[in-house]
Amino acid sequence: MSGDGLTARPGASLEVRIARLLSAGTLAAVALLAIGCVVLLATGRSPLDVAPSLDPGRIPADIASLQPAGFLWLGLLAVVATPGARVAAALVGYARQGEREMAIVSGLILVVIAAGVAAGTLGA
Repeated sequence: MSGDGLTARPGASLEVRIARLLSAGTLAAVALLAIGCVVLLATGRSPLDVAPSLDPGRIPADIASLQPAGFLWLGLLAVVATPGARVAAALVGYARQGEREMAIVSGLILVVIAAGVAAGTLGA
């Protein structure tokens, strides 16, 4: 029994961990985007300028040299990756709890997400 007299559900801790993951991913993405916007404005660039294309290999160098593109691209990648990380965490959690059906559903959702990313990447 929990301190409030209610019985804790078996999946409650998994839900809490997933909620924390979503919160952390969202906060990280917002922070990176905010830093990118501040650096963009501090360098005198306009948000309406043509943005550089995404080059994941350049992100660390751009961040190290305080280039706004690095922060903005990493923030956008965090926004895109957070839902997939949530599903992956659910898959691991369900598998550990022995909830085979839910683990299978989570795995299939990850396949759909991966297919969408692959289709979007190939189409770009």
